[in-house]
Amino acid sequence: MTVAPIVLASRSMSRREMLSAAGVEHEAVPADIDERGFEAGLGDAPPPEIARMLSVRKAEAVSGTRPGTMVLGSDSLLDVDGRRFDKPGSREEAFEHLRHFSGRTIMLHSAAALVRDGDCLWTHAAWAGLVVRELSDQFLHAYIDAEWPAISHTVGCFRIEGMGVQLFERIDGDHFTVLGMPLLAVMGALRDHGAILR
Repeated sequence: MTVAPIVLASRSMSRREMLSAAGVEHEAVPADIDERGFEAGLGDAPPPEIARMLSVRKAEAVSGTRPGTMVLGSDSLLDVDGRRFDKPGSREEAFEHLRHFSGRTIMLHSAAALVRDGDCLWTHAAWAGLVVRELSDQFLHAYIDAEWPAISHTVGCFRIEGMGVQLFERIDGDHFTVLGMPLLAVMGALRDHGAILR
């Protein structure tokens, strides 16, 4: 189904699996950028815009090494009541994040961008609201024991396709966005730009 070479500018296994399951052949080439430094330069921009701009920046960084190739960048940001959360740097930080999420709704913003030869052809941002149940410390310790270090690579300290589903009472929004990329919109853009069959 893939017509032209596609490069995914990400090391995310979830994003790779989504593309593979959808029949989109691709090569994964993680972007070597200072994400936090770039994010800091965006100041008080809203989370969807930060995720969108990070997606573009990742794709641009890889595009420079792959002339003529369609590069897909993607990024996810999470905020709770206006406070942004990054990937946890330690088990202790994961515990603190999850403790803060307990009983609250977390907003997950996932974005994607297509870049070819340094030109941004398309961007899109989507969101999902995840209602976190009240989490006991006993559960959190057991959960982190079972899921670390896999959740160290995720902004919300969860893999929805794994034990992370136990964190939530309800999820509003697109399933693929929760997995880390607005896949349906990406597929439409890849078709529009001739990278996959229409």
